[in-house]
Amino acid sequence: MRYTTLEHAGNGEKLARHIFSGDGRILLSKGVPLTVGLISKLRDMGVRGVYIEDSRFADIPQEELESETTKRKIMEAMAAAGPLLSGSTLHDYRDLSESAESLIEEIIANKDVLASITDIRSADNELFLHMLNVAMISILIGVHMKLDRGKLKELAVGALLHDAGKLEPSVTEQDDKNHHAWIGFNLLRKASGVSTLSAHIALAHHEHPDGSGKPRGLVSKDIHLLAKIVSCANRFDRLHSSGELPHTACETIMALSGTELDHAVVWRFMRAVAFYPNGTQVKLSNGSTGMITRQHAGLPQRPVIRLLEKSGSELSYEEVDLAEHTTLFIERVFS
Repeated sequence: MRYTTLEHAGNGEKLARHIFSGDGRILLSKGVPLTVGLISKLRDMGVRGVYIEDSRFADIPQEELESETTKRKIMEAMAAAGPLLSGSTLHDYRDLSESAESLIEEIIANKDVLASITDIRSADNELFLHMLNVAMISILIGVHMKLDRGKLKELAVGALLHDAGKLEPSVTEQDDKNHHAWIGFNLLRKASGVSTLSAHIALAHHEHPDGSGKPRGLVSKDIHLLAKIVSCANRFDRLHSSGELPHTACETIMALSGTELDHAVVWRFMRAVAFYPNGTQVKLSNGSTGMITRQHAGLPQRPVIRLLEKSGSELSYEEVDLAEHTTLFIERVFS
């Protein structure tokens, strides 16, 4: 499997990952051959790139923090929460809470897997996939910070609903009182199945340790740790979804440490997220090109790379482990 932009996707190449709708339905299944018409439709949907099958890299492990079943369940529950936020029944919050438990279980079981944001986004699924990705990264950070199960549950629910205020049609960002964080908090604090702390995550996920955040301008000592975690995960996923490659998004996160983001949270984040996800094509400082094939837990900047010839063909499966070749560096990422 490898990632390619739609501009470089070829007619007849097969999808390596499902493309989901906003409510968790599969719009295009993995294995479907791309056509000129499909590529055009994907572009109209706001999709920038896709993962395609590539026999040269069929053996590359595609490690996931969460199962596809859990992912779909959560997206369905979040889609159902939209009408709920306008005053529907409370049943869907319980569904979301149960899904959060499943997500926590899977991430604890895979805590040594570096988080990679590999879902294909479209205008339809952007908000729900964003909230799911923020929850996934937040939980992984929480696990690395050794939070207890109760706090992980409140973190997961708060992260899954941190942008709940954006589901309210009347939301505006013209002043702090109408900021989506306030609106989300006021919706969630009245709901059964959402703790006060989870609701406060929605309120405080745009606050900054240096006091420059919104909507209340809190300083570090007044911001709960769980909100600081979600703030970091939220910033990373927003950077990534706006078109930044993972490694440049991570560099931005590092630059914000101690000002807009909490230093201790960033330190854990940097050890939990893949700078260069598997399937990424890169150029090394010695001029070689290759594909990322494996990750090292705790060393996200030093993955294993399978070398390629200039033509793009395999180079006898020769691999370079950057954790061992300390003088080699990734010089360029091919998007």
